[in-house]
Amino acid sequence: MTGPATGTPAPGTAGTVGPAEAAQRVAVLLEALPYIHRFRDAVVVVKYGGNAMVDPALGRAVADDVALLRAVGMRPVVVHGGGPQISDLMSRLGKQPEFRDGLRVTDAETVEIARMVLVGKVNREIVSAVNVHGPLAVGLSGEDAGLILAGARNPDLGYVGDVRSVNPSILEKLLAERLIPVVSTIGSDPTGQPYNINADTVAGAIAEALGAEKVLFLTDVPGLLADVDDPSSLIGRIGADELEAMVEGGRLNGGMIPKVAAALHAVRHGVASAHLLDGRVPHVLLLELFSDEGVGTMITAGAPGGPAGEGVA
Repeated sequence: MTGPATGTPAPGTAGTVGPAEAAQRVAVLLEALPYIHRFRDAVVVVKYGGNAMVDPALGRAVADDVALLRAVGMRPVVVHGGGPQISDLMSRLGKQPEFRDGLRVTDAETVEIARMVLVGKVNREIVSAVNVHGPLAVGLSGEDAGLILAGARNPDLGYVGDVRSVNPSILEKLLAERLIPVVSTIGSDPTGQPYNINADTVAGAIAEALGAEKVLFLTDVPGLLADVDDPSSLIGRIGADELEAMVEGGRLNGGMIPKVAAALHAVRHGVASAHLLDGRVPHVLLLELFSDEGVGTMITAGAPGGPAGEGVA
């Protein structure tokens, strides 16, 4: 039997699935069940970035994951940047991107380009991808309803901002309506001047303001590595004190530093756990949240004791 006009097996029929595959599917569902119960109504902040933003297939997988989290009763919030897309438009407009210590020098023209890309393009694409599954997602920026009060991070960098405060009221209202906020990381100061803010920093600050259960950062590495040259040295779980010691010891560098700083701030300020995940893995959000072993690095405020799996988070 097939569904109407689709040629696919109708609900409740086995189709071509054999007993072994059927048993495996059931096992996956049963493994997920306690986590679905545990995290029902929990706020989960997802920082969307890395390869997932430039690979269409990975982007669709993230959108599918976010929609499924909402479907099983969780309350996801998506936070995104869009560095590659900003650089691409700047180049097309004949403006050469300039970076200092990994941060984009952002003059008045550049912040307007960032605003156009993040709010007008990337945000709309993510919202549309999630809304394939129904009227679920609502796009907004940090400028909307005074969500993110920003200030200059360093005058030499122009309109590169830091989060001064977060007013989560608009997010709380959307979450109460069972909607999925999708936030682009443009904030503004009290005069209305926009600033482009690092998306990892914003994700951590929003997670804190909402009292989120978790904040998850999609990266382009497997997670936190004990040896940056050895992908097999993945640290499954680590406490904040130990992670801070790694930072102070110079064992982390590059793009991982803003993520780790945001994760540490979040877990030090009430968020139960932060997760560094490989965004190159399809459906990595589901694998981390709903499986016993987990697939990335979980950071908690306390000692890392206990098994590495998500089941002890």
